[in-house]
Amino acid sequence: MMASNVSRDVSQDQSSVVQTCKPWYAFATVAAGRFVRFASRVTKHGGSALPGKVVEKIDPGFLTRTLGQLPLGVVLVSGTNGKTTTTRMVASMLSDLGLKVFTNPTGSNFVRGVVSALLTEVTLGGKLDADIAVLELDEAYAVHFVKQVKPRYALLLNVMRDQLDRFGEIDTTAKLLSHVAAATTGTVVLNREDPRIAALAAKAPAGTTVRYFGLADDLRHYFPSDDDMATTVSVEGAAGPLPSARTPLSSRSELRGASTGTAELPADVTLTAVGDHKATFQMDGQGYATDVKLEGVYNLYNAAAALAVVRAVMQDNAAASKATAAANACAVSADELIAAVSRVTPAFGRGEVIDVNGSPVELLLVKNPMGFRLSLASFDPANADTMIAINDEYADGRDMSWLWDVDFTSLRASGVAMVSGVRAWDMALRLGYDQVPVADTNTDLEQAVTAFVNANPGTRKHIYCTYTAMLKTRAVLGRITEVRDAGVGK
Repeated sequence: MMASNVSRDVSQDQSSVVQTCKPWYAFATVAAGRFVRFASRVTKHGGSALPGKVVEKIDPGFLTRTLGQLPLGVVLVSGTNGKTTTTRMVASMLSDLGLKVFTNPTGSNFVRGVVSALLTEVTLGGKLDADIAVLELDEAYAVHFVKQVKPRYALLLNVMRDQLDRFGEIDTTAKLLSHVAAATTGTVVLNREDPRIAALAAKAPAGTTVRYFGLADDLRHYFPSDDDMATTVSVEGAAGPLPSARTPLSSRSELRGASTGTAELPADVTLTAVGDHKATFQMDGQGYATDVKLEGVYNLYNAAAALAVVRAVMQDNAAASKATAAANACAVSADELIAAVSRVTPAFGRGEVIDVNGSPVELLLVKNPMGFRLSLASFDPANADTMIAINDEYADGRDMSWLWDVDFTSLRASGVAMVSGVRAWDMALRLGYDQVPVADTNTDLEQAVTAFVNANPGTRKHIYCTYTAMLKTRAVLGRITEVRDAGVGK
């Protein structure tokens, strides 16, 4: 286990700090932001990002100055799928390994959301007591962020068809992420299995290290890239339904390390086998099997991504700190890294389990075809009640046509007990085309959630929901039972 503090002698990469002029009234910035936050909560207007918006206006250099204090810099996490969960993993692991970590834990992933999160952590004088920041950034807002703060580390996960009304073609999303790679001063960690992400290695500046996380050959077809996606009709016609939750996700009888057989790009961390709350990761040719608390097989690949960037942080800073007391603090073994990932718990709404009248209710965020497919493959609908809630607010993406690229046939036998949200009837129609019976459809999400969770006490329940539907669902559940505070959704 690491020491609890890191020497402040570790030099900050000066290229990661964009120089800005400090206004004479900067001493009042934090107080002003906190007042706005208090006022917005009292009046119930403005939302959690309003304080950040105000601070951005009155003191544009606040973000740069504050994050520029960090001796180990900033880890920026972005991509279409898994940002919030992976950010939580990275922050949790680094904290577990002894670093003081600042993060934006609720998924408020716009620049002003980061500023708002900072306002809760800094002193009135603007001091941030942390060694490193781990920040989730929306793909578009990451471009604005790196103009103010150049990350020392970037973890780029994937590009999928998500919020097409915002970004258009996924190549546009990849282009946005290329700006992050180009601005990173230390190490860029890329998804080897996503060709658009892997290609961003060419955008990394001279002197910036490129690392990869990847999959064993026999797991790749369970994690398709966007180019591999096919409609339900074409899949059933050509090769049968996609794997269900009951389909083994690894042919190995025992979880153990194995060679990936990949010759093109060497992965720093490879996911080689998965099971029920189990995973095996390969590092330096050796397999490390572990139990995990994470829900869903897709989060096991996110864990490989988190391991890769945490490993980079700890190795790089151990090498940079040989002459200081931090040398021993930063040197950690593979076993310690694996132990840290085994202790990570799900992020709110991403496989989070909430007890309601003796029923475990699992909240499962869905945003695009691959994410929805993998969620359905991860959670067995047998002996459970299923609800799907689809909204089309800005944060969800207005274009819901991607639902037609999800295979729902695994729900035919069990059916869906409740469909809700703004686009409930669209979702019910989609299920009808896959011959999935729907017991009830109700566009009033509060009524639907309340009826669903109170039915069949003691039965496990799965709620698949888009982002704003997830926040509203958590708020409804918070009025029925105890729900841990995530800072949003209440």
